[in-house]
Amino acid sequence: MNSDRFTDSLRKSAAAIWRKELRHPFVRRLADGSLPIARFQFYLRQDYIFLIEYCRVFALAAAKARDLDTVAFFSQLLHDTNHVEMELHRQYCARLGVPRADLERTEPAPVTHGYTRHLLGVAWSGTLEDIIATVLPCQLGYAELATALARASANWNASPYAEWIRMYSSAEFVASAEKLRAMLDEMTAGWPQRALTPLAENFLTSSRYEYLFWEMAWNMADWPA
Repeated sequence: MNSDRFTDSLRKSAAAIWRKELRHPFVRRLADGSLPIARFQFYLRQDYIFLIEYCRVFALAAAKARDLDTVAFFSQLLHDTNHVEMELHRQYCARLGVPRADLERTEPAPVTHGYTRHLLGVAWSGTLEDIIATVLPCQLGYAELATALARASANWNASPYAEWIRMYSSAEFVASAEKLRAMLDEMTAGWPQRALTPLAENFLTSSRYEYLFWEMAWNMADWPA
């Protein structure tokens, strides 16, 4: 591994947070199947609303791309988010008796609201490099978490949440996350530290929100009544 990669420094800066994510009870119980279904349903609803805004982030990334290959890559990410990731959520919710219309009427909880405002704010006002640094904790983080769960548990396929693990540990999802990482390294090669600092700050903020999202789902934390 090239230890001089910018993304290595990003990953190192958030290492403690990512370790806490992997040890989080919500995450660990996906693999052994002991996660209470009510908590998973809360997560599905909030993540679905998150992914709607995530699609807008990828649309803005495609608009800010500087060549057709990059436009195509972010257009594919938008398509996959809408038609693969969100379809998994729709299927899970259908099995749980939650109609699609009801799912799409879900109101964002505080953490969902804050995280999506952070992502959209960067996507509207920042550069493509800003956007990639800001979404990388979600894309790469999910790939790492799901891959670790699949490797750590011999029986994860028996979990009712196996489809979730299978999707995010798939070769296609991991390759897409790694491509984002490589793109950011290539784009920022030779940049001075002052130009890298805002990207690092956004990466860390997103990493913190990723952890808070698991906390929110575990506690089913919504707005006060």
